Amino acid sequence: MAGKNTVFQQKSTLNVRGSLLDLSKPKIMGILNLTPDSFYDGGRNNNLHDALKKIEQILSEGADLIDIGAYSSRPGAEHISEETESDRLIPVLRAIVSEFPDVILSIDTFRSGIAKTAVHEGAGIINDISAGSMDNEMFQTIAELGVPYIMMHMKGTPQTMATQNDYEDITTEICQYFVSRIQKLKNLGVNDLIVDPGFGFAKNLEQNYEILANLEHLKSTGHPVLAALSRKSMIYKLLETDAEHALNGTTAANTIALIKGANILRVHDVKAAAEVVKIVNQMNIQR
Repeated sequence: MAGKNTVFQQKSTLNVRGSLLDLSKPKIMGILNLTPDSFYDGGRNNNLHDALKKIEQILSEGADLIDIGAYSSRPGAEHISEETESDRLIPVLRAIVSEFPDVILSIDTFRSGIAKTAVHEGAGIINDISAGSMDNEMFQTIAELGVPYIMMHMKGTPQTMATQNDYEDITTEICQYFVSRIQKLKNLGVNDLIVDPGFGFAKNLEQNYEILANLEHLKSTGHPVLAALSRKSMIYKLLETDAEHALNGTTAANTIALIKGANILRVHDVKAAAEVVKIVNQMNIQR
């Protein structure tokens, strides 16, 4: 969705389990949280029946892929064991793969062991909030698995990140961070990469909007950009409301992200995001 005269050559396809996912037009990633304490929908999909109904809804509203998380990464969230994360995730993952065999599933985890098990059970993408910094085995595991890898920028951990938002030039620092980590992955033979600037992770409100305003700079990495803005505090705090009432603000932010070049929107509200994508696509056709 970047302007036609963009100076950056960007990879526009991903190999997902032998099929190409075309990102030349934006895609929508629907969120399925299996946690009791996620900031917006924690506890809503914790049993198998509710999780499958949520998947059905997400797909019917137009999602291209689904991101499943069993570890809450909201600021200050409780750190859970790998066993607990696995117990929440794997039974639901198996049921989804059985019920919806064609859906592209991304797994939101920073643990290489969870990544390995999930891919063997049918997941096609790994989405790591720590870009390998919380598990030294993750990069090698991704190389061995041969799946696309979403890496997010964050300082510290979900438990400590709120105090780690000191930057001299946040946009430049994030771009440099990705360039360094991309090179490490390419040295291992990994080329199917997506970058996520990590809205809300070790950033204050003003910094989040600076990143959004400069989102097109992430194109310099040469890889697709994921924007995860949905109902986050950068939206509802600015609007003096709460996550429950942040859909309109999310729609505005997602529109800006698409105009600035985002390839994937990670969202709670798929129908609203699909309408944003349709409108921005039509606008670009007219250029």
